[in-house]
Amino acid sequence: NLKPSYSTPIVFNGWQAQLVANGLQSPRGILFDSKGNLLVVQQGVGIIHLAFDDGGSTCLDVSKKTNLITSSNLNHGIALSADGKTLYASGSNSVYSWSYDASAVTVSDTNQTLVTGMSNDDHTTRTLLMSSKEPGMLIVSRGSNSNIDLEAEDINTGHSQIKVFDISNLTTTAQPYDFKSNGRLLGWGLRNSVGVAEEPLTGGIYSVENSVDEIDRDGVDIHQNNPGEELNYHGFLNSSAEDQGGNYGYPYCFALWNTSIPELGTMKVGSQFALTQNATINDTFCNNDRVAPRLTFFAHMAPLDIKFLPNGTEAFVTFHGSWQALPFQTPYLSSTNESRDRSDPVGYKLSTVAFAAGSPVAASDSMTAAVDIMANADNSNCPDQCFRPVGLALDSKDRVFMSSDSTGEIYVLAK
Repeated sequence: NLKPSYSTPIVFNGWQAQLVANGLQSPRGILFDSKGNLLVVQQGVGIIHLAFDDGGSTCLDVSKKTNLITSSNLNHGIALSADGKTLYASGSNSVYSWSYDASAVTVSDTNQTLVTGMSNDDHTTRTLLMSSKEPGMLIVSRGSNSNIDLEAEDINTGHSQIKVFDISNLTTTAQPYDFKSNGRLLGWGLRNSVGVAEEPLTGGIYSVENSVDEIDRDGVDIHQNNPGEELNYHGFLNSSAEDQGGNYGYPYCFALWNTSIPELGTMKVGSQFALTQNATINDTFCNNDRVAPRLTFFAHMAPLDIKFLPNGTEAFVTFHGSWQALPFQTPYLSSTNESRDRSDPVGYKLSTVAFAAGSPVAASDSMTAAVDIMANADNSNCPDQCFRPVGLALDSKDRVFMSSDSTGEIYVLAK
């Protein structure tokens, strides 16, 4: 019967929510192991193991908390091998692995570095996803080095890219992969795609992208409601290269959300637009030569995770929320994942997106594709007095577990 210190969140559409763990230190990525216990990355601290007394539905209590890994390097990403015996986690520069025993709740004394060469000053989390369709294929997402990182224009920098690495090829004595020069490119021009998921029916790879802050178009400030956040598609991890390896626009092209912009022309929600028009970079180039999102979400909501129901009918998305600068502060300040330029707070919620046959049900220009299932009672209290959702994990009963980093909490939702 834990209660939050802020106003009780609101749930919709038949969902129930309950706070089941608190007092954690910036919980980010979460994942269930083969024994049904929850592994939690605490940013800058390490990984803990939570066992629950389960009374059904949302009636759970933490029965035991175990410090599994202590490491200030770990900050977000977590994954397990198909057999559940290898644990993967990430820091800002590298991806590591440990042998893991879910029964004994222990890891090996030493770890192996699998991927390295990803150091950034900004957007320092490295999301991990181990494929279920193609075992041994580990997806790694790396964001930009600043709000508008012009180095991301060069594919060889490795900035703002999602890649996949065949971990099964690495022996215990092998040299780690270099992110810039190794791996298979799933997409680039992706400013900060923190959430990555594999659609369970087809195996298609989707990501949710945090777009830029503080923009204007042809000298007109449009930053309050543009650009939109993105749901992007990256093809499959089999031998097919269809819909894969393309440039998604950043740092020059962005997805339109609010159509009240100068020189709109025929563009609509989800169209790619440029901030200025010149002979090289312009709206025509952005729409013809860059990959448009499958869906676009309200600007600055900062999506940080995406997880599918096993039947592929829904994808859950966490929206970490916008950030409002104080009068004496500059709008874009530091190296975290959230947007920093929205006067009226938006996001701070968990939503769901309908899918069918491996694709979103809504049209690409829809403004209602994301349906809220849990939100804060009053966003005007955010970010200080509200939950800020980050990581998601589904258990064997399809209950949705969600971390909130700013409040140090884990919630469970069930229908």
